[in-house]
Amino acid sequence: MSKKTMVHKGPGYQKKREGEPRSCIRFKCTLINTIQDVLRQRAGWVEVKDDSEWDFYWCDVGWLRENFDHIYMEEHVRICHFRNHYELTRKNLMVKNLKRYRKLLEREAGRQEAAKCDFFPRTFELPCEYHLFVEEFKRSPGSTWIMKPVARSQGKGIFLFRKLKDIMDWKKDGNRSEDQKDETQVESYVAQRYIENPYLIGGRKFDLRVYVLVTSYVPLKAWLYRDGFARFSLTRFSLSCIDDHYVHLTNVAIQKTAPDYDPEKGCKWQMQQLRRYLSARHGAERVEALFRNIDGIFIRSLQSVQKVIINDKHCFELYGYDILLDQALKPWLIEVNASPSLTASSQEDYELKCRLLEDTLHVVDMEGRLTGKEKQIGGFDLMWNDGPVSKDDVNLDALGSSTLTANTHLGYVNDRKTQLRQLLKPLPGQKKV
Repeated sequence: MSKKTMVHKGPGYQKKREGEPRSCIRFKCTLINTIQDVLRQRAGWVEVKDDSEWDFYWCDVGWLRENFDHIYMEEHVRICHFRNHYELTRKNLMVKNLKRYRKLLEREAGRQEAAKCDFFPRTFELPCEYHLFVEEFKRSPGSTWIMKPVARSQGKGIFLFRKLKDIMDWKKDGNRSEDQKDETQVESYVAQRYIENPYLIGGRKFDLRVYVLVTSYVPLKAWLYRDGFARFSLTRFSLSCIDDHYVHLTNVAIQKTAPDYDPEKGCKWQMQQLRRYLSARHGAERVEALFRNIDGIFIRSLQSVQKVIINDKHCFELYGYDILLDQALKPWLIEVNASPSLTASSQEDYELKCRLLEDTLHVVDMEGRLTGKEKQIGGFDLMWNDGPVSKDDVNLDALGSSTLTANTHLGYVNDRKTQLRQLLKPLPGQKKV
């Protein structure tokens, strides 16, 4: 096997004795945004360039694709993606794995259990499932569908349609944008039933961005971050103008190009603000049920790829989940991002992302300060550890148990500073890092 990049003991590497924290972490980072700031400000972490040896690499997926199979990594080394992360984060593969998992549940646990996976819209991959799509399309004439490229982000290449003619027009080069012409030659699209009855606040559509950190797939170990945000469109919702991206797409990359976008105000609510709003309107009990259903989306989507993701002890993944609520307060999984945007759209957004990334590094624990038995680390709560985790000291028998409470706190007050001061106190005999 070719070993283009060797990661091994070299200058600056210190053999860590059991129970002793590592005092110097060498890191590389390919992104120039919040994560670079967080890494550079972390005590005891030193940035290395070019082909220098490293202990921690916040890499992009392109580097991973080209290099993962050709490097040797020491035990302690960590990188920020699993080898085939795309099984969950490419729109077509996510749906394929969820459909397969739902069939498995129906076969092994019955229809009632399989129905708990009905949290994603009817979706078809084009062109390979075109005929199946046409059959479904004809069953519900007049309904709205949304077309998305499977591997792009920030709303690029997306459009809504109601007629098969619109698909045919799209396939002709003359009616596609330059951006679409370049991409559709080499990638597939998904056609998805559009959620025509989204929950609106102030007449505007929004979706949720929630962060889930997976540190292992075998066994599955997943953490849920307390903070997140709702991303709003700036234009009031209407189905009469399906060509208006400012109405239907909540991506900040789209909204910030709107003529009336105000960078000071932005287009986001913090998750705590949204939870308070929903509780005031619908009552705490109904909102608790909603957030339990959202927890179920995280767990079942991860379980759907657990057997296909190549687990590797060197890897972790910070996923950005996009969840849409409909008028009945049913949550829908729209997509999962392997590289959620770490570029801040405001000072408040910058601070949230700094906290998120600092706590991600705390969980990954390159310094070796944790015991491995923690259920809260900063803003992260352990949601699944080879089984559901409860606030009590026993495991839940099943997701949604009525007798025990799941260890998730999405949208609650984040007491991370107090918790981290207690958690990261040096162990006896350790120096403070």
